[in-house]
Amino acid sequence: MKVILALGNPGDKYTYTRHNAGFLVIDQFAAEQNAHFSNKPKFFADIAELNNVKPVSTANTKSRTVNPREKVLLVKPTTYYNEVGIAARAILDFYKLTLDNVLVIHDDTALDFGKIRVRKGGRDAGSNGLKSLHTHIGSDFWHIRIGTDNLLRRQVSTDRFVMMNFNSDELTILKNWAIPTVQTMIHDFLSDQISAISVKL
Repeated sequence: MKVILALGNPGDKYTYTRHNAGFLVIDQFAAEQNAHFSNKPKFFADIAELNNVKPVSTANTKSRTVNPREKVLLVKPTTYYNEVGIAARAILDFYKLTLDNVLVIHDDTALDFGKIRVRKGGRDAGSNGLKSLHTHIGSDFWHIRIGTDNLLRRQVSTDRFVMMNFNSDELTILKNWAIPTVQTMIHDFLSDQISAISVKL
């Protein structure tokens, strides 16, 4: 079993905020896999289960084949961003999983918008979501960071910035480039071909 855990805040008013970049990715991934989320209170999350993952193929990558017998959980914690580690701990304990089975997808104000970075482990870089994960499960997991920084962040506090909506141009780039790129990385993880990488527009 593998777990794809996205960071974000539950509720419609947060859907297009910068903190919810991870939720935007996993929602689109679930839709393309014809998967539906259900609330699982014991896991403090909304979860979609995949028993067969459709392969992805784009102009820039070869098709990835995923083990058809391996279950995949798509997880959106309902604890709010700063306490996502609670959901992660509950899932890992119940299914007896290690951090090698976990991929985390989240926004990153330290990266320019249009930049995506994949790495394993590392520091929290000031992210309260990563701090929560590190506290509850440790830090040695793969994660995909989606850059959200722009000039506006120099004018407002970081706490306010991450709760602001993406503008229309950014949403177009997310839909047409960033999210498809991250979906390819998800398939790399599911097919055990993931590696540290940094890409940008």
